[in-house]
Amino acid sequence: MTYDLFIGDRTFSSWSLRGWLLLEKFGLPYRTHLIGLYSGTMTAEMEALAPARLVPTLRTPEGTVIGETMAIAEELATRHPEAGLWPSDPAARATARWLAAEMHAGFGALRTECPCQLHGVIPDFTPSAETMRDLDRLQELWAHARTFAAEDGPWLFGRYCAADAFYAPVAARIAGYGLKVDADAQRYVAAHLADEAFRAWRAEGLKTTYDPFPYGDTSTFGAWPQA
Repeated sequence: MTYDLFIGDRTFSSWSLRGWLLLEKFGLPYRTHLIGLYSGTMTAEMEALAPARLVPTLRTPEGTVIGETMAIAEELATRHPEAGLWPSDPAARATARWLAAEMHAGFGALRTECPCQLHGVIPDFTPSAETMRDLDRLQELWAHARTFAAEDGPWLFGRYCAADAFYAPVAARIAGYGLKVDADAQRYVAAHLADEAFRAWRAEGLKTTYDPFPYGDTSTFGAWPQA
């Protein structure tokens, strides 16, 4: 019983990272298939998955195609309740779903102004007022989540859950653009950067080089933060 996960370029595809973590972090069996976001082959490579047209896309062992990471998360949680994608406590579970949904639909300024890239730290970046408001909202939500943590741990609800998978690319944006957040939020970012799965994803992505690099001159980038 193996899932097929179709992903984009690991260095840039924030949504693909979310989808991959939903399988990798919860020990679910899967195969990955790379869709070329920058090679001009994406449309042709996605044809067999129609009507899905974006990454990540999941194909179940029975052949059902599922697009959108929220749908993927909920379907995996239904199929594998023992994996613990969501917190077991009802209040924490409801809050985790809320935070994942808000990430899925919101934070447009942060997404637009700080495209996800895992190569290095873009120097001298000054966020707009709109992005600063997004960062304030993130810190508010993360602090709220921690009031539901049933156990010690670096993650939003103590133990890693699907909500953390949704916020992993946000942590990458904060790191990759040197965005300023409070100490609690910075510790949460550091937990993602130190996470073995996140590090493996980034390392695999760095094996692919780009000329030109889509998001600036990499010779000016600072070193990626050490976890």
